[in-house]
Amino acid sequence: MNVTTITLTLNEEHNVEACLESLAWADRMVVFDCFSTDRTVNLAQQAGAEVIQHPFENFAQQHNAAMAHVEADWVFFVDADERATPDLAAEVRAVTAGDREEVMWWVPRHNYIFGRLTLGSGWYPDYQARLLRQGYTHWERPVHEFAVANGPEGYLKNPLIHYNYDDLPDFVARQERYTDFDAGILFEQGVHPRFYTPYSQALRQFWWRFVTLRGIRDGLHGLWLGMLMAYYEAVKYRKLAEHWQAANR
Repeated sequence: MNVTTITLTLNEEHNVEACLESLAWADRMVVFDCFSTDRTVNLAQQAGAEVIQHPFENFAQQHNAAMAHVEADWVFFVDADERATPDLAAEVRAVTAGDREEVMWWVPRHNYIFGRLTLGSGWYPDYQARLLRQGYTHWERPVHEFAVANGPEGYLKNPLIHYNYDDLPDFVARQERYTDFDAGILFEQGVHPRFYTPYSQALRQFWWRFVTLRGIRDGLHGLWLGMLMAYYEAVKYRKLAEHWQAANR
């Protein structure tokens, strides 16, 4: 069956060539671009990808729009900062070749954070729903989007390589965006934090990341990540408290 890869982009000139090079085995490569202002489009076209440009509303909508624009038996979503290994490519070909009942496959990821492979703290296997049978799945939620399948699901063994969080400024910038969004969701759900909630949630997050999810296996790197994630858990609940303070004025 036909496998088309889809890569969502916005100003990914530093990533798109290597990403598409790792996807050259696919029947078709599509770059679904949100009107990049750098060289992303030209580089993608030079790498053999078809480029479709579409305005961005939210992540779920962008995934759904991409699938609506592509005719294929299977769609394989790969982010620009990810790479598909030859072993993963062979496995994708194998599970899509026959008449299997699964309509969605979850793919594990090897996350490289600050340049280091991170196996603890919940960063592995980090399954992502990426290989989707066309017509049987859709995406929901504006940020931290997720795929919903109308049929059986399966799990692949070979991981995507994910170059996640290049450095500390990149980590901080993204966590600021994520905590804004997550605090807004909690506010809409009517969650009322107490004065101690940011501190208790930070401690809970650290324990969960470093102990329960075995961040300790990554040594000082795991300790540093656990502390960072705990800090931004506190930030999220402080932002939630600010929402309630503004609403009660």
